[in-house]
This record gives sequence, C-alpha cells and structure tokens, in this order.
Amino acid sequence: MARRKHKKLEKVVELDITAFMNLMIVLVPVLLLSMVFAQTSVLDLNFPAIDDSQIKLDENVQLQLIIRHDSLIVADSKQGLIRKLDNSNGEYNFDALSRLLKQLKFRLADKTDITLLLEENIDYQTIVTAMDVTRSYEAVVATSVVNAELFPDISIGDAPEIKPVWPASSEGH
Repeated sequence: MARRKHKKLEKVVELDITAFMNLMIVLVPVLLLSMVFAQTSVLDLNFPAIDDSQIKLDENVQLQLIIRHDSLIVADSKQGLIRKLDNSNGEYNFDALSRLLKQLKFRLADKTDITLLLEENIDYQTIVTAMDVTRSYEAVVATSVVNAELFPDISIGDAPEIKPVWPASSEGH
C-alpha cells in the first residue's frame, strides 16, 4: 500500500493595512503643520556679552528704546531723551522709529547693542515688531533686497516708572 503525501492547503493571508494608512494620512499633515508653527514662533536673541575686555571707554552710550502704551521713546545713557514718537490713531510709529535708528546707526557705526525697556502689559506682537525694527532693515543692494544690520544685540528690561513733574503734597497751601 502506497502512502500518499497529503498537501496541506495553505491560505494566502493579505495584510489589512487600511487602518495604518488612515493613521498616516491624518498624522503626516498634522506633524508638518506643527513644525511650521514651531519654526515661526522661535525668536533668536543675541544678548550682549558682559566682558570687561569688550567695553570701550569711547562708547559709553547705551541706547534704550522705551516702549510705553502711548509712545516709543529713544534715549541714551549720557544725554537722555533723543526722540519721543507718540502713537498716532492708537498705533506705534515703527516707520519713524526705523528711520531714527538708521540715523543713529550712521553716527554709531560700531554699536550693535540696544536695550528695550517695556512698560507693564505691552502686547507681545508689539515687542516682536519693535525687536524686528531695531535688529535690521530692508535695503536694496545690486537689485536685490537684503537685511542691513542696525542693533542686533537686544536686551530686555522693565521701563522706569514715570515720576510726576509736581510731587503730590498732602499738606495744605
């Protein structure tokens, strides 16, 4: 009696990857969108170095941009107020600020640092715009637009309080 070899019937199983493909279709655009938003929300700050060897006696001037709710004030540590730019229609005058900073950069060509002094509750977008204006400006060089450097080393601090011109007195006159 001859033995027959019985072949087992093998079933070909197909992988069902539709659930995985649906996950990829949703996940890839979400990850790509979150990368773009993360990239635009990063702001690179270059704080000036505090090294005694870098301090020059000729350049004791510390430029300051004071951002108040009603104005932008450009001042220096030696002479005080350079110019006050009042808001017009509730908007900061960043165009005039840019022109003024270009003039200052022309006079102080080696200076790269500026301090932003902020009043309380200044809008975040105002701070970012002020930093962009103080960092660089667009200039046309050989038929192409480039960013020319103004004051890229930005420090941030609190604005000094406004002191009243006439001190209030509780005594009668």
